[in-house]
Amino acid sequence: MKVGALFNYKIKSGVEGRKGLLKKLENDFSAHTNGRPVAWFHAASLGEFEQGRPVMEAFRSQYPDYFIILTFFSPSGYEIRKNYNGADYVCYLPIDTSSNARRFVRAINPRIVFFIKYEFWFNYVNELIARGVGLLAFSSIFRTEQVFFQSYGAFFRRILSMFDHIFVQNKASVELLWQVNITNCSVAGDTRFDRVRTIAANARELPEIEAFSNGKPCIVAGSVWEADMQVLIPVLNRLTGSIKAIIAPHEIKKEQIESWRKSLKGRTLRYSELTPETEISSFDYLIIDNIGMLYSLYKYGDMAYIGGSFGAGLHNILEAATFGLPLMFGNKSYQRFQEAVDLVEYGGAFPIADAAQAGELIGQWVRDPAARREIGETNENYVLSGIGATDRIMEKVKEILGQ
Repeated sequence: MKVGALFNYKIKSGVEGRKGLLKKLENDFSAHTNGRPVAWFHAASLGEFEQGRPVMEAFRSQYPDYFIILTFFSPSGYEIRKNYNGADYVCYLPIDTSSNARRFVRAINPRIVFFIKYEFWFNYVNELIARGVGLLAFSSIFRTEQVFFQSYGAFFRRILSMFDHIFVQNKASVELLWQVNITNCSVAGDTRFDRVRTIAANARELPEIEAFSNGKPCIVAGSVWEADMQVLIPVLNRLTGSIKAIIAPHEIKKEQIESWRKSLKGRTLRYSELTPETEISSFDYLIIDNIGMLYSLYKYGDMAYIGGSFGAGLHNILEAATFGLPLMFGNKSYQRFQEAVDLVEYGGAFPIADAAQAGELIGQWVRDPAARREIGETNENYVLSGIGATDRIMEKVKEILGQ
């Protein structure tokens, strides 16, 4: 990581953020807690944080006397949520060595620990179990190709066996764990369903966004990368004048945004350029050049394109689904996401290979609003059917804490 930090800003942020952390925690963490029992939540990055947030908030509500520490592995989670007021203390997770784990766990002295989705660090798990700390994983999902289910995976299976309980997203994950004699598990579902319903109920009112669409069909392109825009730009250019588009890049890069603006035939506006005098309805495309608005934008869309699936992985589709929007995304890597597989099967989401397929779908949705709304209802009902994971997890928490 120290070598990588010379060439990568994110890695550098993670290295810098961990400097002196253990000594600081050893010196003053107990002063922060003021004798309160500690609950520790750990998320790899921002996406896992959002999955864990409903449980953190439920824990805070039901156990107000507890001090909550939230840790991140990745800078992309820590830098955005380091001031999250649902936790009492937010920091990086020191790298998983036996010495670091021993010092960290001794310093924070947790009574219960939650690892969100995929975080299975051996030295931390080993230290927690040795100290008799309650340990839960939730929103986990398992697939046959993972190391736990290989002939050489005994060490990694041992880590899973040490948890008090692992809450998984689906029945297939439980069955895989049972096959390797991991029985401390059950299906709770995905806590993101609980989160997105809360998001929908508390979405910001954005009158400027409502004015932008001006009665025309509007597509929200959420968390898009260059590969996604290479598919969308030709479609939008063919439909200029008959459709509006809100474009939210996954990463805010000025040069990239300017390149997209030059490639689009219609009038484009960056959100940061908006003033009270701007006649926003006269623009065809609105590019969101900030972080934190996306989930509220779906409220004002008629359809959604979710980015990432032509690259590393599909971004959150539930945020759009809960607002009743028909969905499309790239066809390359969505299969790793249970909700995407489900909604494709149910007819609420559509994987596309290229601009031709995207254009055909968008054209159909523009021409047939009734069919578009029916597809969107499928997605909203799917989200409603998945809520409740947080309550199931909290029942186990009561058991572990003896309450």
